[in-house]
Amino acid sequence: MPRAETYSLTDQTQRASRSVCANLAEAWRKRRYERASVSKLNEVESEAAETQVWLEFAHGCHCLRGEDRAGLFRSYDLVSGKVMNTINHSRQWVLHQDEMTNRDT
Repeated sequence: MPRAETYSLTDQTQRASRSVCANLAEAWRKRRYERASVSKLNEVESEAAETQVWLEFAHGCHCLRGEDRAGLFRSYDLVSGKVMNTINHSRQWVLHQDEMTNRDT
């Protein structure tokens, strides 16, 4: 594989994986607005899936060992599962007006 492709693969993997964390933080801060929070959580799940795709590419190009790919893949499966559970139970995570008032005092 050309060196430029290796760097590109690494860059894309890093971007997608960092986006998981960034979007999760944004979803958490938007939890007073259920629809906005769920929208961000959907982005988290999508970025986790994209990260898995890049891990598959890295493994297929012999840039990532099989056991490393498998461990990382499982980690993103776990993240995706927790995110989907949070989406499915989003009302539990929404800040209600009285909770927001209590936080400010």
